[in-house]
Amino acid sequence: MTPFAYVLLVAATSVAPTPGAVALAHEGGSRVEVTQMTIQQRVIIRVPAMVPPPAPPRPIKWKERKGPKCIALNQLAGAAITQNDSVDLFLHGGTRLRAVLDDDCPALDYYSGFYIRPTTDGQICQKRDMLHTRSGGQCRVERFRTLVPDR
Repeated sequence: MTPFAYVLLVAATSVAPTPGAVALAHEGGSRVEVTQMTIQQRVIIRVPAMVPPPAPPRPIKWKERKGPKCIALNQLAGAAITQNDSVDLFLHGGTRLRAVLDDDCPALDYYSGFYIRPTTDGQICQKRDMLHTRSGGQCRVERFRTLVPDR
């Protein structure tokens, strides 16, 4: 007899008779009553409470102010193409400028980038210099605007 069957047999003999119990004759004349026993199991899944993630920061709205006539090329740190007719330029030191182009440059964002040809004076100036798209087009810089956060 397996240990599990022995435990069930002992449990069955110690339980009070229930309706539907069956009496079995055992060798040696002793009587054993077998009853039905139901084993229930409860599973509890604990779900820890989580702190909701913080709300994403509000996007910054920029206000345009009068900008410089020229920018030193070595001050450029990066650029973002914001619209077909403008490019936001990031300068070392945290200044942000918008280069407004003379007309729409539809191919400007097609290849995600542009080129600026270095000039002899090392600057890019409004109404003089061009942004060259990677697809071969070019767009003249009409003016620069300084961007400040709109509070």
